[in-house]
Amino acid sequence: MLDQSIKDQVTSVFQLLENRYTFAVKFNPNRSDAQELVGFINDVVSCSSLLNATFSEVDKVDILEFSLLKEGNDTGVKFQGIPGGHEFTSLLLAVLNADGKGKNLPDETIMRRIKGIQEKVTLQTFVSLSCTNCPDVVQTLNIFALLNPNITHEMVDGARFEDEVNSLHIQAVPTVFANGKQFHTGRGDLATLLRKMEDTFDCLFDDSCKPTVREFDVVVVGGGPAGSSAAIYSARKGLKVAIVAERMGGQVKETVGIENIISVPYTTGEKLAADLQKHIAEYSIEVFDQRTIDRVDLQGNVKKVYAIGGEVFESKSLIIATGASWRKLNVPGESDYMGRGVAFCPHCDGPFYQGKDVAVIGGGNSGIEAAIDLAGICRKVTVIEFADTLKADEVLQKKTQSLDNIEIFTSTETTEVIGNGSKMTALRMKNRETNEEQEMPFDGVFVQIGLAANSKPFADQLETSPIGEIKIDERCRTSIPGVYAAGDVSTVPYKQIIIAMGEGAKAALTAFDDRIRQ
Repeated sequence: MLDQSIKDQVTSVFQLLENRYTFAVKFNPNRSDAQELVGFINDVVSCSSLLNATFSEVDKVDILEFSLLKEGNDTGVKFQGIPGGHEFTSLLLAVLNADGKGKNLPDETIMRRIKGIQEKVTLQTFVSLSCTNCPDVVQTLNIFALLNPNITHEMVDGARFEDEVNSLHIQAVPTVFANGKQFHTGRGDLATLLRKMEDTFDCLFDDSCKPTVREFDVVVVGGGPAGSSAAIYSARKGLKVAIVAERMGGQVKETVGIENIISVPYTTGEKLAADLQKHIAEYSIEVFDQRTIDRVDLQGNVKKVYAIGGEVFESKSLIIATGASWRKLNVPGESDYMGRGVAFCPHCDGPFYQGKDVAVIGGGNSGIEAAIDLAGICRKVTVIEFADTLKADEVLQKKTQSLDNIEIFTSTETTEVIGNGSKMTALRMKNRETNEEQEMPFDGVFVQIGLAANSKPFADQLETSPIGEIKIDERCRTSIPGVYAAGDVSTVPYKQIIIAMGEGAKAALTAFDDRIRQ
């Protein structure tokens, strides 16, 4: 299955392995894809003398899986299906992580929290091999299993186990089940998933323990374009700088193609995020990734940022660059049917709705682009826009007009997501001009209504706009001296990557100027 060039790359990846690993494979020989799995595993095993495989034929019809063993002991990591596509990296990282290697391994503070989960937790993540968000979740939960013997994790390729997917009413990936109950749906980073685990299951870690205090000249909260720029500009002034972030790269990692950064004709979100981290590494910047901010104290000369896990970051200059996240409708039924009809990523979840009727809420560029993409696989796409006209670029609007399976409703408010208890079945909508209400059946809905500023930890101390953006002046100063904001979390107009980078630099320069002028 693997061509020689890929085998050569895998051989290089595994050349520093120190322990022996076994893929314990179980399969029903009558499955049409059974020999495909056997061939796949044999190809991977051939890439290192420290890898081997055992094969067991079983009678159970739907068995096609393998577990990862380290020196003969179960690691708690299992793959159901054949982890090709984007999940091939998840397989390679599982082996590396089990060996204590890989840049994705968390630091000691995060490891301590993962090991502190005391309950027995069986995790299953249903994925699509074409999904770009799934590997982040799979790789994170594999780490949980590798570090904590109370946790097991299994990746399930939904395309190969459709009966199981249908019985669980899964309509979005990744979808995670914990001890048989739906636990998480959609994109998720380590900080988010770990906090959910701590909120759901018993853990030993106690936030009341004596905190670890870390002191810096400048603390930047957020690791996206604005935060990275602010940290680099601050470090270039010779200051002691820290970045505290839920995930390095931020929202930009979810962007597929980027064509409007001047002098860079084309790049991807993943590559840009990697390039930002590479640039950060050129300076003495301490990076505290996978941190969730619990609260802040912005009063006084020293600003304090409290992270879940018992860390306190102190500095006289604080730059907030926490960006924004997908905005939700916040209507009845939306949270109930998340992952069961309510979706946010047409690229990842669109294939679940092939030949079906879907709605797209939002008439901006992202909404119309989603409608155009979905029109190629869905029977009908209905765009619902709150305003009286679409806000998308004219070229996108013209494209929708050329597609006969797209219908557009303007001046229409979505008031409720309706379902049958298992999945979404309809939307309730109201015409804003006539106040007439109607219920329209849909198999799914993609919410594309823009972004909301990630300002919650700071909103009770800083002045914000009616939509939650942190108010700043022309130099990125906030309502509290020594506190600055940059990028999408602020009131700066036009939420663009290139603007966020410039605002991050501006915030850093302002903070330094204020510092030397006391």
